[in-house]
Amino acid sequence: MDHLAVIGAGAWGTALAVVCRRAGRRVTLWGRDPARMAEIAEARENARYLPGATLDSGIRITGDAAALAEAEAALVVVPAQTLRATLSDLAPALRPDLPLVLCAKGIEQHSGQLTSAVAEACVRGNPLAVLSGPTFAAEVAAGLPTAVTLASGEAELAEALAQAIGSSRFRPYVSDDPLGAEIGGAVKNVLAIACGIVAGRRLGDNARAALVTRGLAEMTRLCLARGGKVETMMGLAGLGDLTLSCTATQSRNYSLGLALGAGQSLEVALAASRGVTEGVYTARAAVAMAEAEGIEMPICAAVDQVVNQGADLAAAIEGLMARPFKAEGFSA
Repeated sequence: MDHLAVIGAGAWGTALAVVCRRAGRRVTLWGRDPARMAEIAEARENARYLPGATLDSGIRITGDAAALAEAEAALVVVPAQTLRATLSDLAPALRPDLPLVLCAKGIEQHSGQLTSAVAEACVRGNPLAVLSGPTFAAEVAAGLPTAVTLASGEAELAEALAQAIGSSRFRPYVSDDPLGAEIGGAVKNVLAIACGIVAGRRLGDNARAALVTRGLAEMTRLCLARGGKVETMMGLAGLGDLTLSCTATQSRNYSLGLALGAGQSLEVALAASRGVTEGVYTARAAVAMAEAEGIEMPICAAVDQVVNQGADLAAAIEGLMARPFKAEGFSA
């Protein structure tokens, strides 16, 4: 895999283009807006989403979908809520044997589908993999040490992709559980909003530690119900990503929760966010998925009530604290 495409020119897509180039690959970075891509190509910098990261001449920057036909694999890095429209538009330009690496973290709100199901509906037959884990785009682009999960049901594909994008500063660990990697990456966004709310309301470090731990139990419960593996939830795509997103203001979801906890309205908090805050959309979808599986996810449900149903924040917190005492474990 010498030539890799990156579909989506936000912060994470731009950072992954840098990663692929750093690994010695030829790279095509594609974005939907040709005018904006021309600006990025001229400046060799994505000043809007990833300022300070230089895009060298080995990265072709384009808004022309025809350029994707030359790639040997494509990293798909568009928000979960726009993935269907993007892949549907690009399908005629993608070879049917082109491996697609899904890098968005979320669940499509209106259908309740994971990104792999959305991709399969748009580009039937393309081999799929999932890239997830604790990653802030700016740190990755700067070459700071990062480890990720690269999961696929096809072991040889996962290994080949890991060799193609890995370097001494970007270490992929292969997995055979793409479903678990998707669930971890999606649900941690909802839990990050909850942790931000805890910080914004000054509820203390004890409360945040408890929320992270019980949030991990919710993630694992859903993962197991859908056929994923507990090991994935204990790895980079589960606990690793959850820890990062629930402790750092670089996380858009954590920052949104922080603003809500401090008393800002949802509208004001969303307006201040650069990029898509996936946890808002995923909250409703995750709760619906849990209901369909007959399991409880009370933290995710509380976040959904606040961000999607207009519930009073104090009442949602009180509702969580008033739940019956139970034994600790993934089934509780």
